[in-house]
Formats: sequence, structure tokens, C-alpha cells
Amino acid sequence: MKIPKRIEPLVEEGLVDAVICQLMSGKEALVYVVRCGRSIRCAKVYKETSRYYFSQEDQNYSDGRQIRSNRYWRAMQRKRHVGRITREEAWQNTEVDTLCQLAAAGVRVPKYRGFFEGVLLMELITDRHGSIAPRLSELTLTKTQARAYHDFLIGQVVRMLCTGVVHGDLSEYNVLIGKRGPVIIDFPQAILAAGNHCAQQIFKRDVANITTYLSRFAPELAETDYGSEIWSLYQRGKLHLGVHLTGQAVEKTRPVNLDSVLSAIKTAYRKEMAWQRYQQERFTGRYRPF
Repeated sequence: MKIPKRIEPLVEEGLVDAVICQLMSGKEALVYVVRCGRSIRCAKVYKETSRYYFSQEDQNYSDGRQIRSNRYWRAMQRKRHVGRITREEAWQNTEVDTLCQLAAAGVRVPKYRGFFEGVLLMELITDRHGSIAPRLSELTLTKTQARAYHDFLIGQVVRMLCTGVVHGDLSEYNVLIGKRGPVIIDFPQAILAAGNHCAQQIFKRDVANITTYLSRFAPELAETDYGSEIWSLYQRGKLHLGVHLTGQAVEKTRPVNLDSVLSAIKTAYRKEMAWQRYQQERFTGRYRPF
């Protein structure tokens, strides 16, 4: 196959010897099967910023991410070319950092092999026959298989959340079934659970996506609510790798103490009015410190 222009720098640097075929094409990237010496790997080529855009929802993912400097933050806010380039770099770096972090935590993800000129080199996931691993969405499962995959993936999202990471776009399309079982892929949307105001909503959606799909084969899964249960444990500081999950979220409710709420509102109001009077008197020169 002719070497794509974006992979040419990797060939010149000796990181890639040949491109075997194109594996997939997505909104944000093209994926190729490449040969690196004696190894067959996967090359994810991120598309240029002009070919896609970052919507308001995409900005929800970037909430709480570490930005290298105020200069980079200001650049990301601009809609000119430099802003789009900076935002794309942050998006790509998130996937690289997340892959390494999750692999170290024992999450089953493709092994990171390098990142150069906007191209991410990773392990190529194959099935037990050595063929390219199918996505979960491409398989017809038995009830037993669906339950087993669901249990495993719930364990994986718990392991990710224990490291403070939420996938952000987990679904049957981002899970490959390799020779050792499910492998989770695609992490540019990954977020920090503690630093993103949408983390709870995004996490529950990830879990619901997997549960809804696998419930086609094991209908009893539709009655579970692992997302709420896991997030509740996380918020209370009780989530750990060996935690026992039931799939049922118990909501603890108690009557609202209206008197205390009104009292807090009145106190805040009095403080605000006192502050405004102080500012006005200081501005007009009538304020005299003791």
C-alpha cells in the first residue's frame, strides 16, 4: 500500500517500515496496520483540525484538564488556526497520557508504542486466530458471554475510576474482543473524574451504553444500575478494586430542613448587603476604619 503522507515522517525516522492496509476511518482519525521491523502494529493518524471541529460538548470533556500554561489556554480559546492546532494537540496528548496511565493501573488497553508527528503507534489487537480483533458491536453473543463481558467491563470502569479517569465515550464500538477478552480503545475524550463538572453524567452514560448493548443478549442486565452505584461509592471514598457491586443503587433521602435553608439564605443576604454598603461608603469617602 502507498504510504500516507502523514506517516512518511515515521518512515524517514525508521519507526515504520511499511503500511499494510487501512483498518478504519473515523471522525477524528484514520487507523492503519503497519509493519515496524518484525512487529505488526497499529498507527492512529489524527486528522487535521480543518477536517473536524470541537463542539460545546467537546469542551465539556476538556474541563479540568491540565493545560501547560496560560498562553496555551488562551490559544485554545481562540477560533483561529493557532487555537485549533493547540486544542488538537491537547486532545491527542490526552489519549497518549491516558493509555500509559491506564496500562500502568492494569486496565486492558492497547500497549503504547510511540507518538510522533501526530501519529500514535500502538499494539495491534488480534483474536485467538491471529486475525484483527472485531469490535464488540460486530458480535452475536450468548447470554453467558454477554454476562461475562459485562462483568469484566464493569470491573474495568471501576479500575479506571480508581485511578481518577473516566473513558468519556465508552460503547460497544470502542471495545475490541481480543484473544484474552475485551480491550478498551479510543481515549481522546477521557476526563479526570475529580476535575470535570460533567464527570458524573459522562461516567453514567459510559456504563449505560455498555449495559444497554449487552442487555440485548442478557435482558436481565437492563434492570441494573451499576453507574449510579459505582459513582456513589466513588463520591463517598469507598470505591476500591475489590468492592462488591450489586447493580442496584440505593438512594438515601431525608426531608429538607427548610428553616435551615432559609436561615442560610438570610445570612448570605445580610453579608452581601453589608459588603455592598462597605464598598459604597469606601467609594464615596464616608467609610472610616477604626
